[in-house]
Amino acid sequence: MSLQFIGIDPNTGDGESPTVWVDQERNELVLQGWKPDAEVEAECASFEVPGHATGIPDHEAVVRIPARMVPMIREACDVVDRADVS
Repeated sequence: MSLQFIGIDPNTGDGESPTVWVDQERNELVLQGWKPDAEVEAECASFEVPGHATGIPDHEAVVRIPARMVPMIREACDVVDRADVS
């Protein structure tokens, strides 16, 4: 795996490190964030979308990312977009 570091939450402190990477081999974003509280996770698990199973599959996770990291996520999206063009 070849991860390209994009950025870390600028307000990070000890033990807190929401982070954004790009997996260059798979052309995917890799996000590290906080675990949601039980209420948020339950709401995500019960969310219904037509044609999509309800719940969070065992191989997936819900994470919280602070909105202040949107510029880093945009940058990661741009990196993936540029790789798609190549």
